[in-house]
Amino acid sequence: MSSEPIQNLAHQEPGKEGENALRINYYNIKKVSLILRSLNNKLRQQIIKIINENDKLSVTEIYVKLRLEQSVASQHLAILRKAGIVSTKREGKFIYYTINKQRVEAIDEFVSKLLG
Repeated sequence: MSSEPIQNLAHQEPGKEGENALRINYYNIKKVSLILRSLNNKLRQQIIKIINENDKLSVTEIYVKLRLEQSVASQHLAILRKAGIVSTKREGKFIYYTINKQRVEAIDEFVSKLLG
């Protein structure tokens, strides 16, 4: 997600002002949508599960365990990394993926609140 400053995209219904104004930040909604979409994919769910079960895995370990092409695993990991679901840590020449548990818990809490 871009960290560039953007215009305020909040929308206000014409003719309404003050406390009754409808304010929706569509830019933030788009960002949240991308985060939720990153989790709404069977293969990415499998990747999350296998990383969680092993605490940390390299991309090689992930694609071997899931019988994927390396490029496919890398593409899906990039989506999860961009959404903040997985974190990376370099150890020597290897990059290991771990689950960002705080982020996943925050997303789960948000979804629970949204569903009421």
